[in-house]
Amino acid sequence: MRVAVLGLGAMGGLFAALLVRSGVSVSALARGETLQRLLSRGLILEMNSQQTTHAIPASHDPLVLGKHDLVIVAVKAPALPALAHSIEALRAPGGVVLSAMNGVPWWFFQGFGGVCEGMRLQTVDPGGMLAATIPPGAVLGSVLHMSASTPAPAHVLHATGLRVILGEPSGEMSGRLARIAACFQQAGFAVETSPRIHDDIWFKLWGNMTMNPISALTGATIDRMLDDPQVSRFCLAVMREAREIGERFGCRIAQQAEERNAVTRKLGAFRTSMLQDVEAGRPVELDALLGVVKEIAQALGCAVPAIDALLGLTRLRMQTLGLYP
Repeated sequence: MRVAVLGLGAMGGLFAALLVRSGVSVSALARGETLQRLLSRGLILEMNSQQTTHAIPASHDPLVLGKHDLVIVAVKAPALPALAHSIEALRAPGGVVLSAMNGVPWWFFQGFGGVCEGMRLQTVDPGGMLAATIPPGAVLGSVLHMSASTPAPAHVLHATGLRVILGEPSGEMSGRLARIAACFQQAGFAVETSPRIHDDIWFKLWGNMTMNPISALTGATIDRMLDDPQVSRFCLAVMREAREIGERFGCRIAQQAEERNAVTRKLGAFRTSMLQDVEAGRPVELDALLGVVKEIAQALGCAVPAIDALLGLTRLRMQTLGLYP
């Protein structure tokens, strides 16, 4: 299997390093200082108190890298629409595109069925470029439960977890799903295959859509947010609205919001990915985590005052910081 990784940040870098370490042929589409570091000294992985360096062919030009059986898309959501043609240039005929990002992906309602069947999510795919360029049948969904950071370009520091949930949007337990799951398992990931990847995506979003934006607004870690009574109640209000939206279109969450936040609180003084982006001056994934939920709510006619408040406040704050258009 030939694998291309698009976006060599924390998650993309972790995938690339573990896959190449297990013997998989991996290439990376990169640019800027990340590309220069890859070409000059390789990709550094810090994991389990050990540091290793891995040589990975890399270029800013997808045509130089050639065709691949699997394209892992791990860029930040705001950068994704502009890379649609690069993704297709990297994908071999019959190849798979694995979306490995936070939030609701562009393909979420393609072939989903129900009241939102075929709905185009303009918030995460403006103008429909991704949907028009990448065939729906090429997509494989994923949910990542792991934490890593990039202390420097082309340098990944693994923190916790290696759990990956994979699933066909159709729900089929296909041969390609089994092959990719086996490849990731051999690389050291804790892999699960899901017949309802949409449920897994929505459930992860259910927690991220509060913790990430509120941390970006306040600069606080998860423990401080959930230990504050007013902030905690506001999080619950947002989550209840999102839970109702999911029930309307077919992703039901059995867990109560209070139970979910009790689990999240166990992470302690955890800095969310959006807070890390703010601190580093990087564009934030607000649309994929929150804006798209508002878009779906509008399409379904759901009133979401708490989501509106969180979206408006976070968007304005990120605009003043120059991190959101």
